[in-house]
Amino acid sequence: MDVATEPATAPPDAPAPPSRRRWLIIAAAVAAVLIVASVVVRSCTSDDGSATTDSGASTTLDPRIQAAIDTAVDQAIGLSVADIFQKIQPSVVEIDVTEATAGTGGGDRGSGLGTGVIVNGDGTILTANHVVAGADTIEVVFADGTRSAATVASADAQQDIATLTPETLPSLIVPATLGGGAKVGDPVVAVGNPLGLDDTTTSGVVSALDRTARADDGIQRSGLIQFDAAVNPGSSGGPLLDAKAEVIGIVTALADPSEDGFFIGIGFAVPIQTAVAAGGGSEPPK
Repeated sequence: MDVATEPATAPPDAPAPPSRRRWLIIAAAVAAVLIVASVVVRSCTSDDGSATTDSGASTTLDPRIQAAIDTAVDQAIGLSVADIFQKIQPSVVEIDVTEATAGTGGGDRGSGLGTGVIVNGDGTILTANHVVAGADTIEVVFADGTRSAATVASADAQQDIATLTPETLPSLIVPATLGGGAKVGDPVVAVGNPLGLDDTTTSGVVSALDRTARADDGIQRSGLIQFDAAVNPGSSGGPLLDAKAEVIGIVTALADPSEDGFFIGIGFAVPIQTAVAAGGGSEPPK
């Protein structure tokens, strides 16, 4: 039987490998910097075409050139999810809590699980307030396995943010780098202990900003970051990170119209500026 064949065609060009794409981005960034530099040079040239001089001029780059370089580097060296996890993992802690349930004589004891992130060289841990609210005992587990009792140093129920002070510190404290300035569409990574599964890492994007949501405690919170990285009970209090592995939010809630308590594609985080301020610290740079 004769089989009809199509005329031979050249195969499509293969996509550039990641390393080549990165260098293309860097090349484009350098071109942008050169354009900015030429504008700056022209602005420093007198009307007769001669270059102006300043005997007290600094050797530092013009702020416009530095800003262009910073932007170019940020775009060129965006970290992979694996890189982000490696950078943040030493700063993430598991939080185990117990509390007395209703009953006489103290009753039975319930337990809960959450996540926190180290934000200071003294071991201060930032987490969601609902993780530790009402707890009789709080134990934190550091990345190296060190376990320590902890106490609540500050709590803001309205913002759902709390800070913890551990009694015992591991040999090495690695505070997370705090960031900010999230934009819709930016890639994000969430790290936590959902459903008791330690060091779970998920990724997604910023879905929206300045969202308002009512949590299980009945408090309506506003100014939240909406994201679609998968989070579940146990993720609360964990860090939401950008492509530079900087913490841009603290995970506090998930949309739950079915009341099953599980992720359906919408999570919420308190912006890190709000979280740090609520925890009594200074605001990180935007």
